[in-house]
Amino acid sequence: MAIPVAFQKAVKKLIPAERYFDDPIATLAYGTDASFYRLLPKLVLRVESEAEVVALLKFANEYHVAITFRAAGTSLSGQAVTDSVLLVLGENWQQREVRGLGEQIRLQPGVIGAAANSVLSKFQRKIGPDPASINSCKIGGIVANNASGMCCGTAHNSFNTLAAMRLVLFDGTVLDTEDSQSVSAFRQSHASLLANLALLAEQTRQDVQLCAKIRHKYRLKNTTGFSLNALTEFTDPIDILTHLMVGSEGCLGFISAVTYHTVPEYPYRASGLLVFPSVASCCQALTVLKPLAVSAVELLDRRSLRSVEHKAGMPDWVKQVSDNGCALLIETTAVSAQVLQRQLAELRAVVAGFTLEQQVDFSTDPAAYNQLWAIRKGIFPAVGAVRQTGTTVIIEDVTFPLPQLADGVARLQQLFAKYNYNEAIIFGHALEGNLHFVFTQGFKDPAEVARYDNFMQDVANLVAVEFGGSLKAEHGTGRNMAPFVELEWGSDAYQLMWRIKKLLDPKHILNPDVVLSDNPQLHVQNLKPLPATDPLVDKCIECGFCEPVCPSRNLTLTPRQRIVTQREISRLQQSGDDPKRLTALTKSYQYAGNDTCAACGMCSTACPVGINTGELTRVLRAENNRRWQRLATFLARHFAAVSAMARFGLGVGQRLGKVFPGWHSAMPGANCAKVTPADSSLTPIIYLASCSSRVMAPQANSRDNRSLLQVSTDLLAKAGYQLLIPQGIANQCCGMPFQSKGQFVAAKLKQHELEQWLLEVSKDGEIPIFSDSSPCSLTLSGKLDPRLNIIDSVDFLYDQVLPKLVLNKQAGPVALHITCSASQLGQSAKLQQLLGTCSDETIVPEGISCCGFAGDKGLVLPELNAAALSGLAAQVSECSRGVSTSRTCEIGLSLHSGIEYQHIVYLLDRCSTAATIEI
Repeated sequence: MAIPVAFQKAVKKLIPAERYFDDPIATLAYGTDASFYRLLPKLVLRVESEAEVVALLKFANEYHVAITFRAAGTSLSGQAVTDSVLLVLGENWQQREVRGLGEQIRLQPGVIGAAANSVLSKFQRKIGPDPASINSCKIGGIVANNASGMCCGTAHNSFNTLAAMRLVLFDGTVLDTEDSQSVSAFRQSHASLLANLALLAEQTRQDVQLCAKIRHKYRLKNTTGFSLNALTEFTDPIDILTHLMVGSEGCLGFISAVTYHTVPEYPYRASGLLVFPSVASCCQALTVLKPLAVSAVELLDRRSLRSVEHKAGMPDWVKQVSDNGCALLIETTAVSAQVLQRQLAELRAVVAGFTLEQQVDFSTDPAAYNQLWAIRKGIFPAVGAVRQTGTTVIIEDVTFPLPQLADGVARLQQLFAKYNYNEAIIFGHALEGNLHFVFTQGFKDPAEVARYDNFMQDVANLVAVEFGGSLKAEHGTGRNMAPFVELEWGSDAYQLMWRIKKLLDPKHILNPDVVLSDNPQLHVQNLKPLPATDPLVDKCIECGFCEPVCPSRNLTLTPRQRIVTQREISRLQQSGDDPKRLTALTKSYQYAGNDTCAACGMCSTACPVGINTGELTRVLRAENNRRWQRLATFLARHFAAVSAMARFGLGVGQRLGKVFPGWHSAMPGANCAKVTPADSSLTPIIYLASCSSRVMAPQANSRDNRSLLQVSTDLLAKAGYQLLIPQGIANQCCGMPFQSKGQFVAAKLKQHELEQWLLEVSKDGEIPIFSDSSPCSLTLSGKLDPRLNIIDSVDFLYDQVLPKLVLNKQAGPVALHITCSASQLGQSAKLQQLLGTCSDETIVPEGISCCGFAGDKGLVLPELNAAALSGLAAQVSECSRGVSTSRTCEIGLSLHSGIEYQHIVYLLDRCSTAATIEI
C-alpha cells in the first residue's frame, strides 16, 4: 500500500533530508536483516531522538501507516523487515548510566550489548542477557526479543532482570516508570488502558488451565508470542505493561530506555569437554549437572564436532569420536580461586561416574579453555562457509522439556533424514533444553520452498504439540513462527495475545504480521534471494556482525549492505529485470559502496565466516580504474619523485594553507630533516620507514617537531639498537597505496622491488627489519621472502625495547587509537601495555575500530574520516595527547579530537631513559 502523501509531507518537515531515505539503494540496504526474509521498505527514517519517535508515531496513527523499528538488524526471524516505513536507530541513542557499584544500569536502545558490559566490567558485573550477537546487537533488540544466550537461562533474561523502562505507545504517549510524575500522569491519562490490562490479568489468573500452561511455558526458554507471564506474575498494570513490552518485537510500542538489574561476572573460570557415547547418555548427565555450580553447559552433536574437526587447533581425537557421540562443553565460574577449586572438585567427582569416550579435563588456563570454546563458536560459521552458493543458512531455535531432551534430539535427527537435510547439526544450551539446529536451504524453486514448509510443519508439531516445548526459545517469533503461535499456545492463549495487541495497537500499525498473523503461509513468503555475486563474499550470511566495526556505517553503507547491494545488482544483471533499477543501484553504489569503503578489513575480524568486504571493493576498483593502470605503473617506477612532489606540496601547504581548500591545523609539514644517526657500535636494525613517515613531518604546532625517523632512532638507541636507513629507501613502498585503489600490478611491482632491496640491505635476512607503520606491516605480512625478518614497531618496542628502558609515567590520561592494522596484527594488548608504562590512565575510545582516513581518503573524502570519528572528541576531552601507529591516521585523529596524536614512540621516548646494566 502506498504511503499517503500527507504523511510524507509531515515527515519531511520533521526529519532532515540526510536521514530521510526512499531511494533504491538505501531501501534495499536497510531493508535487510539477519533473517532469510526480504521486504523493501518504502521509506527509511534514521531517528535520533525520542521526540522524533513520538511525532512519527502520531503521524502513523493519524494516517494509518505501518511502522517497524530497527536497532542492529541482527534478528533471525524476520521481525525487523517491512514493506512500509522502517525507523532505524541513529547514533544518538548511546546513553548509559551505571547505578551504585554496578548493581543497575540504565541504557538507551542504541547501546551495543558488549558496550554495556564493558562499562560494567570494572564492577565485575554484566547485563543478564548474553546473546551470541552481543558484540553487534543493541539493547533495543535484546529487550524487544527477550534475547538470552549460553549463560543467561531464564533467570537472567530481560523479563526477569528488568528494573524500569521508558516507553512510547502507539499514540505517542511516553511513560517512564522511574519518574513518579510520569507514572502518575499516565495512570490518569490512560486509566482505561490500565484497567483493561488489569482485567486481562485477573481473567487470566482465574483460568486455571491457562495459568498452568503459562507457568509451564516460562519454566522453559520461550519467546513464542507475547510475554503472557506478565499477566500472571504482576498485578500492577504498569508492571504488566512494561513486561509485556519485553519480547514484543516492536508490536506493542517503542522502548526508549531500560534499566537492568545486573548480574555478577565472576573473574575465575574453568572449562572442560566431555564426550559421551550417545545422545541419551549425554542428556542423562544433564540432570546430575543441573544442581551444580555450572554457568554454561553446551550440547554438541557428532555432526557439530565433525564440522570443526579439521580447524586449526582442534584436538586430533575429535576426528575419532563415534558416529553416535555427543559432547557437553561445561564452564564453571566463581568469585575467587578457592571457590572455583571447590566447584571443580564437585564437578570432577560427578564426572568420574560418567561413561565417556573422550574427556578434556577442566582447565583454568585461558589458552586451554579458549580453545574449547573455539569449537563451540566455530560451529555455525563452519556450516555457513561450506554451503552451496545461492543457499542460505537457517538456524532454528527450539526448547524441549529437559527430561525429554534426548528423545527430542533423536526425533529431530529423524526429520533431518526424512527431508534430506544431511548437513544439519544440533547444538545448544543443554541445561535449558534449548537446541539450535542449523541447516542450509535454497529457495530458488517451488520444490525447495515446499520442502522447507513441510519440514517446518513437522518440526512445529513435534516440538509444540508432541513434546509441549517452545518453537522459539530466544530468537523471537518474527514472521518465521507467527503462523505457528496458535498451534503452540492453543486458542485461548492465542486470542488473549490478540486482545493485548488490539489494546496496545488498536490501528494495527506497529510491525504488522510479526508475532501474530492471520497468514498461514507467512513463513514461506518474501524469502530473501542470495544470488552469486563474487566468490570473495558469496559465503556472507548477512548477519550484520560486521557493522559496528565499519568506519562508513554512519555515512553510507556497511559491509553487509555492500554485499546485499552487489547481490541485487548481480541478480538484475543476470535476469534482465528492471533495467531502470539496475542503473540506479549501479550509479548510487559508486559513492555509497565503492568510494566510501575504507577497505580496512576490520569487517573480516567480526565476520563469522571471515569475509573481508574490502577485498571485493578493491576488485571493483580494479575494474573501474583499469584505464589508470599505465599511470599507476609509471608512478610506482618513479616513486622517489612522487614522494618528493608530495613533500614539496606539504611544504607549500604549510606556507599558503589558508588559500588551500581543506587545509587545517592538523596537516603535516614536509619532512626535510636529516636524521642524526645513533652510535654505530650498537646492534644494527634496518629501518623500513613508511612513505608517509619519510614524507610527513609533525603538524605545525607540534609539541615535538622531530620526525618519526629521528624519534625512532633516538628511542631505540636507548635500548642498544642502531636504526640503519639504507640508500635507496626513497623509492620503496609496501604497495598499499596502489593496492587500495585496485592497482594490483603496480602494488606487486612495488612489493617485488621492496623484497629485492630488503634482501640486499639485510644481507638476505641476517639483519632484522623495523617497520614503523602498522598499515605497512599488515600489507607485507606473508607477502615477502620468508628469510626477511620484518618486525612491526609495536612488537619490537614491546618485546625488545621496553625491557631495556626505565619509564617515568606522565600525569593525566592519554588517548590510544588502535589502528585497524594493529588490531588485525593482534597488537591491541601490547599497545595498551606499552602505553600503560607511560601513563596511569589509557583511554581507548569506544566504537572506533577504524578512523576512516584510509591512506588518502581523509584528504579526498574527508566526510568518511569525520563520520568514523564523530564520537572521538567527547571521549578524549580530558586527554592532553593521543598516540597511534600510523602517520596518516594521526592527521584525522588530531583534527577531530582537538589534541595532537603522534606515533607511540614519541611518548615512549619522552618518558624513558636507558636502563642501567649491572656488570
